[in-house]
Amino acid sequence: MRTVVKKHRAVNAPIADLVTYRAMPTQSVEYIDPFLFLNHHGPQVYQPRNNGLPFGPHPHRGFETVTFILEGDILHKDSSGHESVIEAGGIQWMTAGSGLIHAEVSSNQFKQTGGSLEILQLWVNLPARYKMTEPRYIGLQQNEIPVATPAAGVTLHVVSGSWGGTAGSVHPLADIALAWADFSAGAVITLPIAASRSIFFYVVRGSVRVNGTEAFARELVEFSYDGEELAIEALTDSVLLLGHAQPFGEPVVSAGPFVMNTESEIRQAYADYQQGKFGSWKG
Repeated sequence: MRTVVKKHRAVNAPIADLVTYRAMPTQSVEYIDPFLFLNHHGPQVYQPRNNGLPFGPHPHRGFETVTFILEGDILHKDSSGHESVIEAGGIQWMTAGSGLIHAEVSSNQFKQTGGSLEILQLWVNLPARYKMTEPRYIGLQQNEIPVATPAAGVTLHVVSGSWGGTAGSVHPLADIALAWADFSAGAVITLPIAASRSIFFYVVRGSVRVNGTEAFARELVEFSYDGEELAIEALTDSVLLLGHAQPFGEPVVSAGPFVMNTESEIRQAYADYQQGKFGSWKG
């Protein structure tokens, strides 16, 4: 089994009136190659006639955002012409690539009626050869995401890669496997993951024991590269965000909304954005 290196507690980092916990980066963990960043928004309840999510138009280049909508909804719009509202149980996978402008806000209906909201946004790096690829966007509702039940009391929502023999709907440029899992209390499963691959393991809700170590809600578990199994036992009803990928082993230089390999590429990203090369925004 993989050895647990350390548990990292998400830090409270509210954004306007949005409850937010940042699991990565924090003072204890910068990134787990190629997984760069995770914000856990909520859970919280919005009252009727609210302002919704605060993420108006902003640029990105050089990586991908994967957004898991557990409760509530997100209206995505970008300068490449994509627009959709994804509801609870769905995901959004946006490849920023060479650069685009996008907004992530609540639908007009959610702002009018309010309701529960809980959202995870994960940033996944792109290897150097794909950083300037053409942007793309995939939005999937809950019924478009394959489900696997590899053990009693375990439900895997398979986004990408293969989990329990079930393939995800998204086929990333790099070999990135992502899923979120619902566990009933007492459920047990062992997942095979090659020792060379990085593991992303975040407890969204509940508590589990993974490879002999207990982990609780809003904890990110970091693993070594010395084994090929994850043995998970749910101590309570739990929700996990799971991922694994071959590390890229490339320099990571980030500044605000851009993630590249060198400082000069970051400067070029700012210059290109200021010169309108990320497309025009139509509100």
